Formats: sequence, structure tokens, C-alpha cells
Amino acid sequence: MANEKTGSYRTKRVFVNNIDTYSSKCIAKFLSTCMVGGSLEEADEDGPAEDETTLQDGTFQIVGTISNNEGEKPSFALQCYASQKRDQLLPSLLECDVVVYNISEHATAELIDEATWAISALHSDIESFASQKIFILISSVMTWAMSKPADPNDPEIPLTEDDYRRKRHHPNFKEHANAEKTVLKLGKTKKSKLSSYVVAAGVQYGMGENLLHYFFKTSWLGEFAKVPVFGPGTNVIPTIHVTDLAGVIQNVIDHKPKIHYFLAVDDSNNTFEDIVKIISFVLGPGKIKKVPKEEAYLTKVLTNADVDYLSVNLRIEPVFLKETFNLHWVSEAGIIDNINRVVEEYKLLRLLLPIRICLLGPPAVGKSSVAEKLCQHYKLHHINLKEVIDEKMQHLEEAVNGTEQEGESEEALSNAQDQLDSLKDSMEQNGGRLSDGLVYRIMRDKLNSTPCRNHGFVLDGFPKSYDQAKEIFYDEQDDPRSKMPAFNKKIIPEFIFSLEASDDFLKERVQNLPESVAEKMHYSKDEYLTRLKKFRKANVEDATVLNYFDELEIHPEHIEVNNAVDPEYGAVMDKITRLVGRPRNYGPTPEEREEMERKSVEETAQRLVLETAEWNRRETETAAKMATQLEEWNRHVTEVKRQEHELLEARSAPLRNYLMNYVMPSLTEGMMECCKAKPDDPVDFLAEYLLRNNSQD
Repeated sequence: MANEKTGSYRTKRVFVNNIDTYSSKCIAKFLSTCMVGGSLEEADEDGPAEDETTLQDGTFQIVGTISNNEGEKPSFALQCYASQKRDQLLPSLLECDVVVYNISEHATAELIDEATWAISALHSDIESFASQKIFILISSVMTWAMSKPADPNDPEIPLTEDDYRRKRHHPNFKEHANAEKTVLKLGKTKKSKLSSYVVAAGVQYGMGENLLHYFFKTSWLGEFAKVPVFGPGTNVIPTIHVTDLAGVIQNVIDHKPKIHYFLAVDDSNNTFEDIVKIISFVLGPGKIKKVPKEEAYLTKVLTNADVDYLSVNLRIEPVFLKETFNLHWVSEAGIIDNINRVVEEYKLLRLLLPIRICLLGPPAVGKSSVAEKLCQHYKLHHINLKEVIDEKMQHLEEAVNGTEQEGESEEALSNAQDQLDSLKDSMEQNGGRLSDGLVYRIMRDKLNSTPCRNHGFVLDGFPKSYDQAKEIFYDEQDDPRSKMPAFNKKIIPEFIFSLEASDDFLKERVQNLPESVAEKMHYSKDEYLTRLKKFRKANVEDATVLNYFDELEIHPEHIEVNNAVDPEYGAVMDKITRLVGRPRNYGPTPEEREEMERKSVEETAQRLVLETAEWNRRETETAAKMATQLEEWNRHVTEVKRQEHELLEARSAPLRNYLMNYVMPSLTEGMMECCKAKPDDPVDFLAEYLLRNNSQD
């Protein structure tokens, strides 16, 4: 019988504009997961809705335009149209059963004009429709922004859809109001062919945030001690979770109601101040600061339209929405009552997940240096035991002395005084050191603080023992059936790195430290050897801090340190970052990127200048050196030649004398006789002559 009642109908094709933007993307993605007629299930018990005698079991097929041609195409969409001209877009609209145009966020004049063109083009071709089409315009409650209260004597009485004719738009949202009128007017002529609806949406939040993202990000990053509230902050802002808005659109499509104008807001009447305060409390410092409204424009993030939204003061109650639709609310009571869910959506969708690291190892192995580099790379908080204790003492003293008394209750101040007295008493009784119990409590408070819970941390050399780890990370919800020690999953490190080095290497490193650094780190020879010996002894026992994490199946990674050849810990950082993965925090802001690029350009230019100057200097030095060497070589060659000449002269003198006295006379006579005789072979003649005369001599 149920199958006969529900029947089986074709899917519906739904067009949504700009499905790669925040609001339209959430709506389109939500509809792509819905069954056609899914919102009629409970409503059907009281009878069928208008023009709906059966439930449809098909799905919504999403098609739409995208604003960024270079971006990734949404996976939930059947088809995407990129920057089509209107004559090319019209056939796509005519193929759809439902056309949704969203002008509720950052709508330009061109987008609003395209929405009015779309309803006009469909209306012009109305006679060719084989079945009824639905056109839905998602507008904004800013078209109600200047409306007078329903009861001047009681401004807290909200406006409803019954006050439609009394509504007055914000001056900057006149085009939205005109578009609403056009859509409603053209949808009245032939409802059996074309039915049109307007949904005036409140300020949208959730699913990663859009308009409120500035306050979420500012709170998350913790860059300000107090999150700014622009203006008095007493204005009531109508809001709606973007998923609930998508549910409204689903209900409009399924129900095809007789009412054609809906206000889409939740039940909250939260002020701007209350909204920022709860965001700051959950994600950030927990404090706010009221600043002039004009400072909103200095953020370079909030647009003029954003400031208009945040300045609206409007109490609205969506009566028709509650009476007509079957909504499964995500956040009916508003953002304040559902802040934890909204924050989880924000962190998950923006991949803002904490990274918790623990660095262990012997003294002087370089834990602090590596921890600082990791904190800089991943934007984490460096947790050093001494610094945490000093920070706690300073915070309590400032609270007690009145530095932070603004907004603090007497009970909070009294509690701060008691804690400070307790810490000082413990230090007096323990020779300037805190008792273990107080140390554990301070460390747990630090790890449970909002910044550490949001961003993550790097524990620098602490805890040092199994018992310390057990005391810090314990969880009161102990499961007696579990074989593992109870531990707090929200603060337990997810990465354990043990930096290791030989004793000889560590001793040599300490000896090479500057005296001032060694004194600051308490690395005198005797003191360091004692600390190193104590560390080695503590880590040969069965119950070590590494054993504690092993028992929790958080297995430590052992990394050999040899900064004799790697003073910047490049190899250590490469291995750790490869194991930890990419950062899970916000990257640089546009301003930071611009500053980084500027510095990079300046550094590159400066490096080129220095390299060029160094090259020229070396070239000059080389040329001068070569000229000196060549001159020296020439002098050396000249001297050698002179000495060789003198030596040859000295060696040739006896031979020359012998030749002149004994050889040359006989040779001269022989040549003269040869000239006289004119023999056929002068050489033989001369040889015989010399031989004969030599024999005679």
C-alpha cells in the first residue's frame, strides 16, 4: 500500500547560480543529497500539500553556473556552466524543473539583473512549458532593514510576513527589493505553468562561515587580546544557519505552498555584541572590545555590504515558515545556543585541526631549537615548563594587582589571590620550586587552554618520566575494562619524537657553547654531566616516558641528531615534517604574503648586490694577484737567462782558447790549400790534410 501511495516519479533538475560560492554551494550540495518529496513525509499525515497528491522518491539533480572558471568543479553537480551568455544560458534554464537564484550574499548589480532577466525570460516562454516550473529567489532580510516596529510602543514585538506591505528596504538594497517585486509579479500570471517564490534570508552562518568569518578567524588566531565589536553592538541581527536555509528551499520545492513570500530566520534575537562575545569565548580570548563602526572598513576583509548586515537592527519572526513547512532544524535556537556545533563545522571544513607534538631527548640535544622551528612552521604553541610556570605567576599577579580587573567578578579575583598565595607558599616550602601537584595542575591548565586546544602545541622535554606523563594526561573517565592507562584524548600528544645523540657528541657540543649560553642553560661541566647521567639512568628502566606512550599505542619516532654537520637541524625538521604532514592552521594573510614577497624581493636584490660586489672583489684580487705573479715570473725568467748566459760563457772560455790556439791555424791552412788544389771532394781533401798535419805535429 505504501508503494502505491508514494508512487515513483522522475528526478527533478534544479538550477542554482554560482554553486561555487558559500551560500549557493551549501544549498546546492544539501539538495543533491535530498529525495524529491523528502520534506513531505510528516506533512502528509495531515493531508497532501497543494498540487501534491503523492510523495516522489527521485533525487534532485543539480546544475548551475560557477563564478570561478579556474576553480575546482563541484562534485555534487551534474553540470556546471561557466560564464555563459544569456542566450546560451536560457536553454539550460528551460531544461530545469526548478530555478534558484541566490542574491543573498555579495550580490552585484549584474547578478541581480541576471536574476530578473531569468524570471522574465522564463515568463516569456511560459506557453512552451510541458509541466510547471518553479522559480525561487533567495533574497535578504535587508529589504526589511528600515521597517518600523510592528508596535511603536513595544519595539520588541517582531515583524512577520503579514507586515510585508509595511517593509522598507535598506538604501543599499533597493535593487534586491525591486527584484523581489519582479519575481512575485511574474509568478502570478499563470501559476500552473510558472510559480515563483521569494525567500528573504537572515544573516547566514555555519558550514565554515562567510560573513562572520572575520570574527571566527580573529578569535582563532588570538592576535588580539579582545575581539572587536564594531559600533554599540546592541542591534539585533536576524540569522539563519545556511543548512536550515537549504532546508527552506527544499520545502518550497516539495510543498509548492500558496504563500509566495517567506522570511527565513531562526528563533534567536541575538545582538551583534552577544554573537561576537560567544565566538570569542569559545574560540578566542573570551573578551570583546567595542570600537567605532568606521574601524570595520580598516580590516580590508569586511565589505560595505558586510558592515550593513552587521549594523541591521531587526526583530523578525517567520510565522509562515513554521506553519507551512516540515523543517528539520540544525540550529533553530540560533548561533549562541548551538555554538559548539557551529565551531566544529568551522574547524572541520576549514581544516583547522590541532597538532600536538612532544619532543623528548637528553639535555643539550637541541629540543628547544627544534621546538621553536616546529612552532614557527606549524603555528603552534611552545610549551616549556619554566615559561608556563612564569606565565601563570604573571597572569595571577596581574589579575590580583588590578591589571585585568575589567569585567572580572570579585569571586574570580578572590580565586586568583588564593591560587597565587598557594603557589608562593609552595615555592617557599620547596626552596623556590613548586610541588609536583601544582606543576601538574598548571601544565594541565595550559594544555587545556583555548589556544592550545585550537592550534596545538610542542611539549619541550616534558614530561620526563612515566609518572609525570600519567599525572598530566590522565582522564577522570577511567574505563576499568580497558588495559590502557586512562588518558585525556584532547590534550594527549599525537606525535612523539625522541631526539638521540651519543654522550661524546653531547659533551663536545656543550663545551663549544658560548659561556653566557652555558650559564643560562645551567650547562656547567659538573652540572651537565650530572643531568646527563640522571637522564640516562631514568631511561634504562622499564617504566619510562616513552614506555607510557607506547602503551597508548602512540609509538615514538627515534631521530638521530648530528648537528656537527647540520647546525640548523634541517635533516631533523625534514623527517618530522614528513611524518606530521602539512600545517592545519591558517596560512599567511594577504598582508603577510605581501610582506613576505616584499622581503623576499628585497633579500634577493640585496643578495645579488652582495654577490656581485663579492664577485667583483674576487675578480680584482685575482687580477692583481695574477699581475704580481706574472711580474715575479718575468723577473725570475730574466734572472735565469742571465745566469745561464754567464754559465755558458764561463764554460765556453777554455774550449774557445783551445780552438783558437790549436785548431783554427791548422784548419785555416787546410782550407787555403784546398782552395789552391781545388779537389773534387773538398771535405776528404781537408780531412786528409788535417790528419796528415796532425800526425806531423
